[in-house]
Amino acid sequence: MIRRDGESQRCDILISEGRIKRVGTAPVCDPAYEVIDAEGGMILPGLVDVHVHLREPGFSYKETILDGTRAAAHGGFTTVCPMPNLKPAPDTTEHLQEQLDIITRDACIEVLPYATITLKRMGDELVDYAALSPQVVGFSDDGSGVQSEEVMERAMRGISATGKVLAAHCEVNTLLRGGYIHDGEYARAHGHVGICSESEWGEVARDIRLAEATGCRLHICHVSTRESVELVRQAKARGVAVTCETGAHYLAFCDSDLQEDGRFKMNPPLRTASDREALLEGIKDGTIDCIASDHAPHSAEEKSRGLRQSAMGVTGIELSLAATYTYAVKRGIITLDHMIELMAETPRRIFGIAGGIKPGDRADLTIVDFDQSYIVDPEKFLSKGKSTPFEGQRLYGVVKATISSGKIAYIAQ
Repeated sequence: MIRRDGESQRCDILISEGRIKRVGTAPVCDPAYEVIDAEGGMILPGLVDVHVHLREPGFSYKETILDGTRAAAHGGFTTVCPMPNLKPAPDTTEHLQEQLDIITRDACIEVLPYATITLKRMGDELVDYAALSPQVVGFSDDGSGVQSEEVMERAMRGISATGKVLAAHCEVNTLLRGGYIHDGEYARAHGHVGICSESEWGEVARDIRLAEATGCRLHICHVSTRESVELVRQAKARGVAVTCETGAHYLAFCDSDLQEDGRFKMNPPLRTASDREALLEGIKDGTIDCIASDHAPHSAEEKSRGLRQSAMGVTGIELSLAATYTYAVKRGIITLDHMIELMAETPRRIFGIAGGIKPGDRADLTIVDFDQSYIVDPEKFLSKGKSTPFEGQRLYGVVKATISSGKIAYIAQ
């Protein structure tokens, strides 16, 4: 069953030389072709995750491009965009090439990296955007907000000249005050130091204002607060070239679900129930453009230190599709077609990524059985990272096969 243009239809897809050659109803009988039986599944445009951490080069004990892309294919993704908090950070063409060489050698799906906004992601000196832009999907200092307004304005003007997207991690350092979970009832009841919502939306407001002044294409990463959603909504109404993403864990959980366990710790943190409702409304009305996993694997030891001491970040790429379907589609908040837009079509449009489900398109396809469910068991992840708040949850939507550029990247056994 193929899903496109809001309709489902039974058909066969012929793939040759990495592209879709035909979409029709006649079966392919040529024995030279490998046949994938998608009976019981739905064929979607290949999923795109514009915010992942593959940790290589520099932190291969957390994840490698080999393991991370296998995990992505397991989750139904045919393209991922890794963030640049690496060692070395991709802030020069030479440093970027180190990452590109590993991608060429090990990736089983398309990997389109970001370069940094500033040298070493320090927020001070700008990188050479013109030199880096031909080989990257966009620019980001993810993991760090650019604190200086003057630096961010100059960065936006430079990135705007390349036509690329600036993906902003919005965080005001002076408002963090040592916090590590949301500054809410759970933090106060359990003696934790909280992170206020303004640390996010304060910089969202600034970056929208600068994007409006410079004409830069701004994409706001991992939106978690209701104020951020409203700021983006108002900016879009004014015609500002701003888009944003949120993650499935922010749609499923809030700070009342927290436990004294590192698998509930990420940045930005799980916010309040009203923030979660605002995010759900934001995906419903189109304010939020993409679902991105912010897949952030760490070692078991780094995630074993509770909420206070564990590293920020959870594993997500193998669950993002099923979690979004379970918590947003099955609950009637959005349609299946809207989910496909959020996870496949809109990310391609924003970042200029190839692929589709029509003759002539690059053959990036995801086959999913949405009637099948499973209990989340991190030991079955292909990622090195095993820490997720979804552990033990029942999710609907099992990936049966992932085809990237006409090649099978994952097939269920």
